Amino acid sequence: MESNPTITVADKLRRRICPNGCDRPINVCLCHKIPRQKIATKTKIIIIQHPHETRHKLATVPVLAKCLDNCEIVVGRRLRNTISPFLDSICADAVSNPQNARRVVFLFPGAKAMPSVDIEEWKSLHADDNVMSNLVLVAFDATWKHAKEMVQSSLPFLSKFATQVSLPISVEVDGPTIFSSELTLRKEPFSGCKSTIEAIARCLRVLEPNGDDTESRLIELLRDMVKFQASFLKPMKPRVKLLKKSKA
Repeated sequence: MESNPTITVADKLRRRICPNGCDRPINVCLCHKIPRQKIATKTKIIIIQHPHETRHKLATVPVLAKCLDNCEIVVGRRLRNTISPFLDSICADAVSNPQNARRVVFLFPGAKAMPSVDIEEWKSLHADDNVMSNLVLVAFDATWKHAKEMVQSSLPFLSKFATQVSLPISVEVDGPTIFSSELTLRKEPFSGCKSTIEAIARCLRVLEPNGDDTESRLIELLRDMVKFQASFLKPMKPRVKLLKKSKA
C-alpha cells in the first residue's frame, strides 16, 4: 500500500513513543530532564489519580513518578478501605494506637466545610524530626471539579488519620493559562491552583531537608513540559463581548 502523502514528518514523530523511559511522544521527549537516579525523599507521596487523568495527554503524574523514589500512584475516584494497603495500615494504627501512628497530610484548598492549615504553618507546629521523617503526603490528581468530588467522598476515610493542608490560593483572582504562565498546562480556575507536579514540588520544598533542590528540579521539568506544549498552540484572542439590545 502507498503511504498517505498527507502525513508529515511531524505527525510521524508525534505518534512515535520515546523508547528510553519517559513514555512521551518522541518529539516532546523529556528524558534529558528526568533524573537518572530517582530523587529520594523522607516524605512518602501518594497520588490519588482520577481515572480520566490516566488518558490525559497533559498529565504530569506519570513524569513525576519517574522522578521521585518514594511515590505511589493509586487510581480511583475516592479513598476507602482496600484501595491502598499502605493507607489501610496507617488508618488501623491511628485507630488503635494514635500516639505512634505516622503523620499523614492531604493537600487540598480549604473551605468553610473543609478547613485546612497552611502547609508552612503545619510544618512549624510539627517540626520534630520523628514526625517529619515519617510523614505521608496525599495529593489528588484531577480537574478542579473532580478533585473536589474526590476529596469530599474520601473524607469519611481520610478524617480518621489525616490532616488537610493547603498552599496559598486566592479565589477572587482568575487562574493563569498556558499563555500567561510558564508553569501552567491547563487553565486554572483561580489564582494559586497548580498542576499536581507543581503542587507537590512546592510542598516538598517546605517538608524536605533538601526541599529547595527537589523543588527546583521538578519545576525545571514542568517548565520544559509547558514549553513543549505551548509550541503546538496558537494564542486565542479573547471573545468580543456583544452588547445586549435594549428593549424598546
